[in-house]
Amino acid sequence: MTQARSYLDHAASAPMLPEAREAWLAASEAVGNPSSLHTSGRLARRLVEEARESVAADLGVRPSEVVFTAGGTEADNLAIKGLAWAGADEGRRRILCSPIEHHAVLDPVEWLGGEGFRVEWLPVDSLGRVDVDALEAALDDDVAVCTVMWANNEVGTVQPVERIAAACAAAGVPYHCDAVQALGQLPMDADLPGVTTLALSGHKVGGPVGVGALIAPRDARITPLLHGGGQERDIRSGTLDAPSIAAFAVAVRRACADQVEVAQRLTLLRDDLIDGVLAAVPGAVLNGDPGRDAPGRLPGNAHLSFPGCEGDALLMLLDAAGVECSTGSACTSGVPEPSHVLLALGVPEPVARGSLRFSLGRTSTPEDVDALLDALPGVVQRASRAGSPRFGSR
Repeated sequence: MTQARSYLDHAASAPMLPEAREAWLAASEAVGNPSSLHTSGRLARRLVEEARESVAADLGVRPSEVVFTAGGTEADNLAIKGLAWAGADEGRRRILCSPIEHHAVLDPVEWLGGEGFRVEWLPVDSLGRVDVDALEAALDDDVAVCTVMWANNEVGTVQPVERIAAACAAAGVPYHCDAVQALGQLPMDADLPGVTTLALSGHKVGGPVGVGALIAPRDARITPLLHGGGQERDIRSGTLDAPSIAAFAVAVRRACADQVEVAQRLTLLRDDLIDGVLAAVPGAVLNGDPGRDAPGRLPGNAHLSFPGCEGDALLMLLDAAGVECSTGSACTSGVPEPSHVLLALGVPEPVARGSLRFSLGRTSTPEDVDALLDALPGVVQRASRAGSPRFGSR
């Protein structure tokens, strides 16, 4: 008999929506490059442009501001490097960045730091919220780009995006916002004054893997990463994936249309999960904003530490029990390392190592939470024994 599985890793990738899958299949049956001038090419182009109009309408922007990419990572890289390089042409060589960004932002920022840019890390508090006063003090006319995410992908803390965007606009500084985790969970105005560019990803909201978008006004000065056919306003060359783009538009429409209802349901489910874990596992610690006052925390995010345990051991034991989640750590070359997000929040390294992220989504149910609460106490007990000095913990 196949073991029942409880999927609590929606922040990593959400199940594809049936209607998005249908849109992809229907579009994939047709042949044609959207850049070709013959009938098949024009039909493929029509699919792309209808999807562009749909995404723009859902996000409150102009269709010309939607630049399709291969996902959130490409959108982040295109915005950060493109804005930085364009700024360097005007003598702007400083970059402001929060230390808790996704690696799709952190890595290009650090790479630019090795290419002659001066990177300044913005302070965050113990909940994972950026200090806007410090950000405002750091803004000047030599800043090429400021980048702060809409909501953190690990601990779920929501940033004061409106204040950040307003501060950047007042200082004349381009502001890039990674909104990958926020789409579908939080009310989103992609045309928020002061936001220069905004990154989105398809598979976080029930679309296909390998498609996303960068929202960028036509007057944004962005040096392209890719050179080739000049597609997407010459910002992002490459043959457009019409089937994936069509499916992405369907997923974005559903995410925006159902946002309020889904957020309300997930908030209740998330709070049941958090309360249940804290009651069932003495010593467990909630990371990030408590989330009791909206919009402090993403509706579907519960990030907890279990002192005395290793996150990878907890993950594998839960997986064996049929519960799927993710650790609060990043693995490099197979070596578990504590989460850079938790360390930036001031969490001690031993505690940071024993952290798990449980992320809920559209298909999550109370039964998924019950399965976690049934398995977790025993899992923590076993992982704690395995991590004790007697058994040679690190």
